[in-house]
Amino acid sequence: MVKARYTPLQTVVDGAEERYPQLATASSLDGMPVVVADLHSALPAVLAGIRTERPSARVAYVMTDGGALPLWFSRTVDGLQSAGWLAAGTVTVGQAFGGDLECVTVHSGLLAARHVLNADIAIVTQGPGNLGTGTEWGFSGVACGEAVNAAAVLGGRPIAALRVSSGDARERHRGLSHHSLTAYGKVALARAEVALPDVGDAFWQGVASQAAELETRHAVIPVPVDGLDAALRSSPVRLSTMGRGLEQDYAAFLASACAGRLAGRLAGRLAGR
Repeated sequence: MVKARYTPLQTVVDGAEERYPQLATASSLDGMPVVVADLHSALPAVLAGIRTERPSARVAYVMTDGGALPLWFSRTVDGLQSAGWLAAGTVTVGQAFGGDLECVTVHSGLLAARHVLNADIAIVTQGPGNLGTGTEWGFSGVACGEAVNAAAVLGGRPIAALRVSSGDARERHRGLSHHSLTAYGKVALARAEVALPDVGDAFWQGVASQAAELETRHAVIPVPVDGLDAALRSSPVRLSTMGRGLEQDYAAFLASACAGRLAGRLAGRLAGR
């Protein structure tokens, strides 16, 4: 099948849907936790959180086409795979290409992660880069809500990673970003578990107050943060979001790590630990 269709990057890839017979009949994720995040920079932090609960979990990255289309633009993925943090592999969906598996949609990409890569957990987020306009609906992270719906309709356990910032100069992204409020609060029609760091200081109390808006549709789950600092600092790749590192925007990475921790716990229960 063709990806990056009708562009100078157009490439023919081997589509997983037609290569693997099990995908012809697969229709369920069998309860697999699916972490959904807005930014590519959340990926290593989510993995760090997973590893605090289930270091042996087979994790697959499902890359959507909201950012860069070629997966090999991501030095983060290269470093994570080299370190063994993405043991199951990668799936590129939509117009994105270059993953271990190539799929047409997020739905078939999640099924491929489960039934071909034998993943225990999947992480869905866009590739490097991001597109936003400062408007309520004009940003690529709207796809987070659609990914929640896809995970739910396939019988997975959607887990929403909040986009949080303590260092962004833009008011719309300080505390809980409006991206999360729109994608999870309006686009996601299916119920997700929203991971919220269980921290009692004024900043996180403010985030919790903002996240309460999501409780009409989702379950907001307080997640303990003990051990997550060490986990984040053990990342084999540099943590960076919008040019800010761990110290410059600690809250961004902590929120993502909590989503990973929640996924690790759910995967453990699924495995009967």
